[in-house]
Amino acid sequence: MINYRVEGLEALLAKMKQHGILPTDSIERASYGNFVHLMDPEGNKIELWEPNDVEFAKMSTVTTK
Repeated sequence: MINYRVEGLEALLAKMKQHGILPTDSIERASYGNFVHLMDPEGNKIELWEPNDVEFAKMSTVTTK
């Protein structure tokens, strides 16, 4: 799967739909960001991810002593 980090996921999807590119599922919303999936012409799965950077940073914070 190819994963792209994007800004303005809903606006991007609307623009893609105007060109006949449709997602394979609906937008999944999580505390750390929003996701949707597409298939490219060769059958490769693509994930578009609009992160919530504040929540994502909390998840990836590692503390060391």
